Amino acid sequence: MPDEIRASHILRSTESRSKEIALEEINDIKAELNSGADFAELARGHSECPSGNRGGDLGSFKRGNMVPEFEKAAFGLDVNSISDVVKTDFGYHLIHRTE
Repeated sequence: MPDEIRASHILRSTESRSKEIALEEINDIKAELNSGADFAELARGHSECPSGNRGGDLGSFKRGNMVPEFEKAAFGLDVNSISDVVKTDFGYHLIHRTE
């Protein structure tokens, strides 16, 4: 089990909209990914995190650097796979483990 990974994500925040709307939006993005859309392109267009400008790239991070729900999902992914929707206090995420 690695102690450090690299991942990207797409965030739909629940600060500026209801949880229901944010969840609907992230599910729509997940459907686009399932249809073959490019993760980085969708992150640039839809992520509400500063990392969106970098295609969602969060760089490398170690265990303990992310909130528990995000960390559990990210470290549980195989390289080059994308998570199901992950809920945190920030909103709803899709995580793409890149390394």
